[in-house]
Amino acid sequence: INEEVQKLLALKEQLKQCTVEDAGEPAPKPSGGNETTPGNRNLSLKTPKGTRDYGPESMALRQRVLDQVIRVFRQHGAETIDTPVFELKEVLTGKYGEDSKLIYDLKDQGGEILALRYDLTVPFARYVGMGNVFNIKRYHIAKVYRRDNPQITRGRYREFYQCDFDIAGTYDPMLPDAECVKVVCEILSDVGVGEFVVKLNHRKLLDGMFEACGVPAEKFRTACSSVDKLDKTPWEEVKREMVEEKGLTEETVDRIGAYVTLHGGPELVDRLAEDEKLKQIPTAMEGLEDMRLLLQYCDIFQVADRVSFDLSLARGLDYYTGVIYEAVLLGGAGGAEEEEVTVGSVAGGGRYDNLVGMFNPKRKQVPCVGVSIGVERLFSIIEARAGGKTRTNETEVYVASAHKGLHLKRLEI
Repeated sequence: INEEVQKLLALKEQLKQCTVEDAGEPAPKPSGGNETTPGNRNLSLKTPKGTRDYGPESMALRQRVLDQVIRVFRQHGAETIDTPVFELKEVLTGKYGEDSKLIYDLKDQGGEILALRYDLTVPFARYVGMGNVFNIKRYHIAKVYRRDNPQITRGRYREFYQCDFDIAGTYDPMLPDAECVKVVCEILSDVGVGEFVVKLNHRKLLDGMFEACGVPAEKFRTACSSVDKLDKTPWEEVKREMVEEKGLTEETVDRIGAYVTLHGGPELVDRLAEDEKLKQIPTAMEGLEDMRLLLQYCDIFQVADRVSFDLSLARGLDYYTGVIYEAVLLGGAGGAEEEEVTVGSVAGGGRYDNLVGMFNPKRKQVPCVGVSIGVERLFSIIEARAGGKTRTNETEVYVASAHKGLHLKRLEI
């Protein structure tokens, strides 16, 4: 703290020197451009990094996609809620693992330390815990904020919409989880962004896998955050990070590598159930039984051809406790004109049974599972495909007259 205070004091002195130097300079003349006031001599009008404006065509397209998403949510019986765009910082702290550094902190307002919401899941858990809600199926569409590295062509911004669907309450095992997978498949099929796959895994199986490979229990989460990067980082880089930065032995990491390359369906569940190391770990066996049941429900829901049991799926958020899933587009989502638009993951979620209890005065837990649709990434693909040819209003009749002075008659019509 003392070091940071000294840095701030040094910056303050530099600012004083700049102010003294500027005081002796003559005020600039208005240029007729963006520099409109002496206080903004070099003002360059632009949106903040990681944000953008949306014109009528973009908004019409976005609204059309959101309408399709909402229709699917409502068909599954969901009702909507809303929560504040900012939360108490302590509500968000400790829920996102290494991603906590991406939270936007706000200036102290009257003694309350606040932050912009990072996602819609933690605010929903707070809502359920505070309100003693024990059963709800809800959807929520709103903006969230992350100090991430923006990648516009991939639909990654610092301010963006999330579309969340969550089921809170006690149900038969894996039924709500399977419904969330079904919702993702219906939305991506309706929106029409091309071929996709929904990757499935289980947090208990991941922890069991790490234990079988010799990872210390206190390093499960940090190892998980490294595996989570495999969707966009080569295994060799992930391996180097786990050895050099996370402190795991090369032998341990090689064992992990043998598991995370596996993917398949029910046959993979059977294969892992016979794994001698995993058979000795009860939590891993519990995860496999859940996966067996989930894949069975996916078959009944007729989405088995859209899902893949993938051991490389980790999802780094700390609050997941059971099944996790992530929807990924399978290349060529656009076409020849859209080859520059690559978005990767377009939906993700999982089970978080222990999160609500953190916000309940009596620490009562409410089992929850949900999915978040990354609509900004869908917008990027559909916007490129539309090529600017989007209708921006609903007007279908234009009343005109061949002669002047008939505007009153036109108004009557």
